[in-house]
Amino acid sequence: MNKQVQTNEEESGAAGRIEERAERIKQATSSAVASTKEAVERAADYVEENLHRATDKAADAATRASAKTDEYRERSREAYDQAIDRADEWLDRARDYVREKPVQSVVIALGAGWLLGRILRR
Repeated sequence: MNKQVQTNEEESGAAGRIEERAERIKQATSSAVASTKEAVERAADYVEENLHRATDKAADAATRASAKTDEYRERSREAYDQAIDRADEWLDRARDYVREKPVQSVVIALGAGWLLGRILRR
């Protein structure tokens, strides 16, 4: 019987060691999972933060580009309006000149036409 008691004690000692080792493995696994989870959460936070920064920068750049486009559009509109005003002013001056000096205007027109014809023949 001694052998049986000794075998039972060895079995319970072995079972206890197995349980201890299983518990240590369980704790190590839990610890690894927790640290991995923390690392993944930190990485996700980092990615999210950088994504927000990149989005903010892109939105800021788009806003600045839109403002510049509006500025250039306004400048172009002003330049166009000034050119139209100048052309209207020149046309008014030409009409006034023709009204004031019709003979000279016809002579100038004939001379310009003759000169233009000579240039284009070559």
